Amino acid sequence: MNFIVSSSALLSHLQSIGRVINSKSSLPILENFLLKVQGNTLSLTASDLETTLVTSLEVENASGDICLAVNAKLLMDSLKEFAEQPLQFDIDEGNLAVVVKTANGNYNFIGLRGDEYPELPVLGDDAQTLTMPVEVLANGVSKAVFATADDDLRPTMTGIFFDIKPEDVTFVATDAHKLVRLKNMAVKSGVDASFILPKKPAGLLKAVIAKEVGDVEISFDQKNIAFRLPSYTMVCRQIEGRFPNYNGVIPQNNPYRLIIDRVSLMNAARRVFAFSNQGTGLIKLAISNNQLVVSAQDIDFSTSAEETLVCQYEGNDITIGFKAPFLIDILNNINSSDVIMALADPSRAGVILPFENEADEDLLMLLMPMLLSE
Repeated sequence: MNFIVSSSALLSHLQSIGRVINSKSSLPILENFLLKVQGNTLSLTASDLETTLVTSLEVENASGDICLAVNAKLLMDSLKEFAEQPLQFDIDEGNLAVVVKTANGNYNFIGLRGDEYPELPVLGDDAQTLTMPVEVLANGVSKAVFATADDDLRPTMTGIFFDIKPEDVTFVATDAHKLVRLKNMAVKSGVDASFILPKKPAGLLKAVIAKEVGDVEISFDQKNIAFRLPSYTMVCRQIEGRFPNYNGVIPQNNPYRLIIDRVSLMNAARRVFAFSNQGTGLIKLAISNNQLVVSAQDIDFSTSAEETLVCQYEGNDITIGFKAPFLIDILNNINSSDVIMALADPSRAGVILPFENEADEDLLMLLMPMLLSE
């Protein structure tokens, strides 16, 4: 059988799903893409057993149906070198020999039987489903994924917690140093449930969803989660276990209130961070009289830096320390031009909020302080 496909379109779709594949897989078949042609539709699949990502595109002049696995590295490396042009795939259905014909040459390789490739997991009869706009899911995942932990001893904190209520959906992530809670009130699912999305598929979603418009259908049972987008389908294993009581760690009474330009604070933190102790990354925020002094020092190398910023502040004078990369990450993931920082004392977590939330959203970020030595 044969078919014709655009080289750039094929490469774009393969790059989108290719990040699923592990460089060293326990199953050799998972080092391949699964190609399935039905009619004039080419379906492409990549999997690492835990996560499976499927996409499809239209082809021309397909002379039949076929299913085969093709070495991912070989296909990707060759496609990257082609200028945009139609590629003709000629496939021998007997021995799965593949010839890719271009205007200037032929490229030959052997595929593998497609029925050896793991099947897409099927959700159980107890699966629940909700639908939300692609933009809501994209915003929730991108705002939360940076705060997930890398601690294998606490697996439930290595993913994004979807706390689904009938009238809203809340995206939560924490690594015990920082926490993100984004509630969206526009999603009226009528469902009361929850699941934890692992970090890897969250990152994959973040990448592919940027190209999508419309709605996403999310289905989940006790083991798996399925995301059905207009151009992609992703099914992944969810993280089993109980997510921490995130509301219980958010301070309810931080009386001191700082309002400041977000970009100014973020850029000052970046500059001052370069002069901090590179082991701790500690920077100090000293706040008084509508002024914020951001400072850092590294005694070992006799370096120090200090910047003074104008702010609005209500509360007693306070000096509090934060790990600069964490503070910068938080500020970088807030869209508002100004941010509110609610504080209580140097030992209690600081709550960072956008001065103005997006429509139907309630965003809160929390950052634990670092101990200051006098």
